[in-house]
Amino acid sequence: MDEKSNKLLLALVMLFLFAVIVLQYVCPGTECQLLRLQAFSSPMPDPYRSEDESSARFVPRYNFSRGDLLRKVDFDIKGDDLIVFLHIQKTGGTTFGRHLVRNIQLEQPCECRVGQKKCTCHRPGKRETWLFSRFSTGWSCGLHADWTELTSCVPAVVDGKRDARLRPSRNFHYITILRDPVSRYLSEWRHVQRGATWKASLHVCDGRPPTSEELPSCYTGDDWSGCPLKEFMDCPYNLANNRQVRMLSDLTLVGCYNLSVMPEKQRNKVLLESAKSNLKHMAFFGLTEFQRKTQYLFEKTFNMNFISPFTQYNTTRASSVEINEEIQKRIEGLNFLDMELYSYAKDLFLQRYQFMRQKEHQEARRKRQEQRKFLKGRFLQTHFQSQSQGQNQNLSQNPSQNPNPNVNQNVTQNMTQNLTQSSGQNSSLKENQESQKQNPGQEPGDGHTSPGTSDYMGSVEKWR
Repeated sequence: MDEKSNKLLLALVMLFLFAVIVLQYVCPGTECQLLRLQAFSSPMPDPYRSEDESSARFVPRYNFSRGDLLRKVDFDIKGDDLIVFLHIQKTGGTTFGRHLVRNIQLEQPCECRVGQKKCTCHRPGKRETWLFSRFSTGWSCGLHADWTELTSCVPAVVDGKRDARLRPSRNFHYITILRDPVSRYLSEWRHVQRGATWKASLHVCDGRPPTSEELPSCYTGDDWSGCPLKEFMDCPYNLANNRQVRMLSDLTLVGCYNLSVMPEKQRNKVLLESAKSNLKHMAFFGLTEFQRKTQYLFEKTFNMNFISPFTQYNTTRASSVEINEEIQKRIEGLNFLDMELYSYAKDLFLQRYQFMRQKEHQEARRKRQEQRKFLKGRFLQTHFQSQSQGQNQNLSQNPSQNPNPNVNQNVTQNMTQNLTQSSGQNSSLKENQESQKQNPGQEPGDGHTSPGTSDYMGSVEKWR
């Protein structure tokens, strides 16, 4: 009894070890290790949760289709497609632009030299860039070129020297970053206070830059440094007002910078709808207030992973500016189009994030179910094999019950041979009997069946 218990215990231990080996072979990664430890560990905090210190529960306001939410770009860095970064002032675009050239896992990383702002971002095996941005190609279409400028300029810059018949069929994947309009406006004001002018911006629209009458300057000197906030808000030509809508819309729809083409109300409506449409159809856009979610959606969209995680900075120069409620309302009024665009963009952004996370969880659940089915099948297969091996061992260890280890096989083979021989002999017997009827005087001789054999064959035939 003790010997049988020991053998059973040993078999169970061996089966457990085999299952562990199979599990390690099927699922060697850290993800499966976390799954195995999930029952014994506390749930890990979600790194993407409540970045803006607001409620994690999000209630959508807009109805977007599945096509609007699912952003999956088949970007082949070795092909001809190009990522184009539309950099809006004071949205955190400089930080994101550095991530693009310094923080992405690539087969051939961008070559960034010390002391140089621009990096060389070539495709693997080609002397051609895959990224059109400030830190890769520079301001090739003008300082902080907008959507109207980039869509007409980038193809000409990239393939301008080639014959039109030899130009590849490229996909231009536009990306951008948006920011809360009030914070962005205050940040631009502080930047202008320090001497920023963006005089190098071309503002080309419909093939020409605006005239001085179409776009007057807000200051008379070399710059606007030291400008008070009230003076900054009072300038009616200040491009900081509704900058994000203007830079994302198609300005040719409203006569570019010529304000006399259509009434102001109609112009504003056309600009806002154009900006929303362009933003929705861009390959990707992120929000400054959601750095980790921005990283996540970019990685899922382009199937490109960053080396280091993005950092959420809750303290900026704009956040250090103390304004009262009256000034807050004034800035919101000056940027009412941007306020509407940002609300739309935030809703779409969070819905896309929610959709991609649910899709990821469903895929992970499907993989776990497949792994369980596979492991269950391997377990049952191993269990039956161990049982059959145990039965064979018992037969070999008990010769009294089975003196011949191959007795079952021999018995089967002998029975088959006997049945085959008996069938042949039975047919011969019938032929001899018929021949005896035809020749009654003939004695049985060689090659004929004897009476004893006939009796035996009759019994076998009856048994069959």
